[in-house]
Amino acid sequence: GKWHMGVNCKTRHDHCHHPLNHGFDYFYGMPFTLVNECQGTDDPELGKSLQDTYWFYTEMIIFAVFTLVIGKLANLFPVKWKIIICLAICGLLHFISWFSSYGFTKYWNCILMRNHDITGQPMDLQKTTSNMLKEAITFIERNKHRPFLLFVSLLHVHTPFITTEKFQRRSRHGLYGDNVEEMDWMVGELLDAIDKEDLKNTTFIYFASDHGGFLEARRGNSQLGGWNGIYKGGKGMGGWEGGIRVPGIVRWPGVLPAGTVINEPTSLMDIYPTVVQLAGGAVPQDRAMDGHTLLPLLQGTEQHSRHEFLFHYCGVFLHAVRWHQRDSGTVWKAHYATPVFQPEGSGACFRRGICPCFGDGVTHHDPPLLFNLSQDPSEANPLSADTEPLFDTVMRRIRRAVEEHHKTLTPVPQQLSPYNNIWKPWLQPCCGTFPFCWCHEENNTA
Repeated sequence: GKWHMGVNCKTRHDHCHHPLNHGFDYFYGMPFTLVNECQGTDDPELGKSLQDTYWFYTEMIIFAVFTLVIGKLANLFPVKWKIIICLAICGLLHFISWFSSYGFTKYWNCILMRNHDITGQPMDLQKTTSNMLKEAITFIERNKHRPFLLFVSLLHVHTPFITTEKFQRRSRHGLYGDNVEEMDWMVGELLDAIDKEDLKNTTFIYFASDHGGFLEARRGNSQLGGWNGIYKGGKGMGGWEGGIRVPGIVRWPGVLPAGTVINEPTSLMDIYPTVVQLAGGAVPQDRAMDGHTLLPLLQGTEQHSRHEFLFHYCGVFLHAVRWHQRDSGTVWKAHYATPVFQPEGSGACFRRGICPCFGDGVTHHDPPLLFNLSQDPSEANPLSADTEPLFDTVMRRIRRAVEEHHKTLTPVPQQLSPYNNIWKPWLQPCCGTFPFCWCHEENNTA
């Protein structure tokens, strides 16, 4: 399914980010994200934002180069020609990226791969759903006589809500509802495949979403979909419950009783240690592990989540901290920064299209906003020292947890820097002769 980690680092064929370089033995899916350009019917999503960004940096670099050249020729300040040339080359790259983003986005971003081979560029979205389902079921059939890990990351439910003709106009909730129904059908097909191979009682299945509904998803003046109930905020908002609180659904009939409901905060980071334990392995002991095995909680040998604290980031910025107080069972959450909703009070960043993580698009809180999620899951009533006797005690404990958390972090290069976000022709996956990148799965020929 959707890998969304990219492919290459230094050359077009090093595949350093590819799933096969990160523990997987087989891969079928798209290495990037799903954008409107892949469908071709909606307004450009990636292209427009990229064009604006590339052109802005192009203008800035051109201005800097001219300033340095004039300063150099007029002897106003010393600067090496090598620096000017490097800057000019950088500006040229940004200009090429800006120019190339017109029309080529679909061919360069909407890619389908099987292992290291590109099978569709651009991919045929009407066939992608059935192809991915077929690949997953075939994988189950191939591995039914031995332990296996199957990770299916569906293209549903994600803008632009790719839905095959069979499921279009079936839901009362428009395109979003159609997309949800098709996803539900796909999950059912996978469960049926497990049952057919008599693996039902020996297979641990975990179903979840990586975030809450995307509130800003729109087409014209209508909202495309995404609703988070009583919870404030949505996808990409760092700390609000609507963006991070999703259900986890587990099925293992041979071991876990049906109908059990567990109201404890866990994390998708818990999947890794859970799978390691199921496989009879041990998690690494030479580093801080953010996840905990879910098995004691699921089997009832433990009543509370092992997560005393959960740290909620927006990019590299810590926006909120959740404290699951062990002695009382109360769940507190402190917000250090929250997005500025546009329009005010709308619950989302409709004018921006997505909420930013820093800058003038967020409000920093000192002291932090504090909520008692056990009593106020909608995060509607921030507490203060006047309204909550435990305010200072809770804030001190959370502050100490943040300090301890920061000690476990190892600084790494900024992955979302401007340089890492510009398009690099030498890294572009291509199944033809660059820049003419297109091929189809039927014959796998360029």
